[in-house]
Amino acid sequence: MTYAEALAYISKQGRFGMKLGTERTRAILDRMGAPDRGLRGALIAGTNGKGSTGACLAAVLRATGRNVGFMPKPHLVSYTERIELNGRPISEHDFVETLKSLMPVLDAIAAEMGQATEFEMLTAMALAYLAPRIDQLVCEVGLGGRLDATNALDLGVAVITNVDLDHQKYLGDTIEQIAHEKAAIVKPGDSVVTGCEGSALSIVEEHARSAGVPVWVLGRDIQVKAQSRGWQGHVMDVTGPGFEHRNLILPLVGDYQPANAALAIAAAHLLESVTDDRVRAGLAATVWPGRLQVIANRPRVILDGGHNPAAMTKAGVALRRLIGTERLVVVFAMLTERDPAQLLAALRTLSPDGAVFTEPASATGHAVKADLLAQMYGAQAQAIVPAAAALDRAREMAGPGGNVLVCGSLYLVGEVLALSA
Repeated sequence: MTYAEALAYISKQGRFGMKLGTERTRAILDRMGAPDRGLRGALIAGTNGKGSTGACLAAVLRATGRNVGFMPKPHLVSYTERIELNGRPISEHDFVETLKSLMPVLDAIAAEMGQATEFEMLTAMALAYLAPRIDQLVCEVGLGGRLDATNALDLGVAVITNVDLDHQKYLGDTIEQIAHEKAAIVKPGDSVVTGCEGSALSIVEEHARSAGVPVWVLGRDIQVKAQSRGWQGHVMDVTGPGFEHRNLILPLVGDYQPANAALAIAAAHLLESVTDDRVRAGLAATVWPGRLQVIANRPRVILDGGHNPAAMTKAGVALRRLIGTERLVVVFAMLTERDPAQLLAALRTLSPDGAVFTEPASATGHAVKADLLAQMYGAQAQAIVPAAAALDRAREMAGPGGNVLVCGSLYLVGEVLALSA
């Protein structure tokens, strides 16, 4: 089996195929011998910031000398990014061999419970590969929490970054409904860390009380102060129950990243007796591509994978603080599962000097048509496909002293990142 054949096998139901629920994932893991049983780590849910929080936490845990697995979602360029051991993605060879070893189990479960989805297979593959090799696991929830395949895992620490409107088709139309879905990752015996506020926080605390577990809340139990270093990230202080860290260097750009890092540091303290020097070293080594990531200059080309209104608005505010009044042109694409009116409204808050709409090749059939987006957006909008041509046009429009922001879809960000490699 080649790597391409392995991808074809796991994608039989399509990259966008979905069946919510943990039953089949649990059945697959149990048939494998339950490699996840006894694993310690963190399951991270939330509307935004899951990946950054996970990247910070995995880096801090690695700095303690532990072998750490990380399961981020989705990937930007390669499926191998979804199974990470000690900061390195699984090799294509090991990806293939892991799948081959699991095919008898997958086929047996398919006969009993129906074909596993791509996401369920990737979850099982990650556990099969990582569990024998790691001391701790950091796992990002895919969608929601309660019915996400990753909720079959019980790792000991539940992190819920925040709650905002996203994936309403699956999670509900209100903050409260979505919060219940995400807080359902909390299990008896867990410790909980959250950055939620208002009604969402009340619901997280309700789930924690039902499970009989403690909650550390950002802004109450965990305090963070940060100062921007521009495109170099932040210097920050974090304090919490039994820990205090001053003048930490966080290389991630974006005003919201210190909060994510603070949640990660708190989770690390719940998992380890982690020292100040290890927190300092891990945080400074954190890398998380596709989030206000600069990949070129003259003009500056920035990638941001935020793909819901809250994430795009936050990224836009952070970006404007960095570039001031410099010229900004946007390259934008989005998937059909989201509301174009909402995302275009968020796009307008960036006050761009022009917008080029496109369609990522990896999302063919699932991307909103570029010409429709341009028509909806109105003045200063163009529709250009493919994405490479759209990027070229945006760079021309921005000029050497300007900026190009690629945003709206992780599929688009991944495609442009691959072009720059």
